Amino acid sequence: MLILPSVSIIIPVHNGGESFRSCLSSVREFVLADVEVIIAVDGGTDESLTVAQTFALTSNAKVLHTPVAAGPASARNLGAQAASGDILFFVDADVTLGADTVPQIQSIFRDRPDLAALIGSYDDAPGAANFLSQYKNLFHHYTHQTGCEDACTFWGACGAIRREIFLKLGGFDESYRFPSVEDIELGYRLKRAGYSIL
Repeated sequence: MLILPSVSIIIPVHNGGESFRSCLSSVREFVLADVEVIIAVDGGTDESLTVAQTFALTSNAKVLHTPVAAGPASARNLGAQAASGDILFFVDADVTLGADTVPQIQSIFRDRPDLAALIGSYDDAPGAANFLSQYKNLFHHYTHQTGCEDACTFWGACGAIRREIFLKLGGFDESYRFPSVEDIELGYRLKRAGYSIL
């Protein structure tokens, strides 16, 4: 029987607000205590650092903090450098997890040793009630659910990657100082290097 790979959840946050609290609530509810959780607070002017530190007091989470924002690519890389898991699972601060999220990641990577990375999909029940959010989230869900399973890019909001491959490729490109295409660019490098993304 193959052993499940270990997972490190990395959550970059900059002024995360109420969405960040929801993210951490889902981690508390659905993530087992043996899963490493790293929160990388990327500067900010709200209470995200305090929220992260309070969460860490009652969990096994590590909190890393940079006083000046350097961008999500830098925050994700900071978390990745501190991680010890076989799989790095990047989760944006406005994403919530389900009960089956981490177990699915572990079983897919266990069963697919050829797989370098795995990206998630929005579900079919968006949290925001306004029309634009409903439309965009449901369209994104439909695209991922009906598209080809062999992806050509990576998604940093909900994406898992084998740690040794991530480090070998140099992580996210930190020249992207604002939320942009740093995850897409990593996906392009993965594909150019011959790796598979599901």
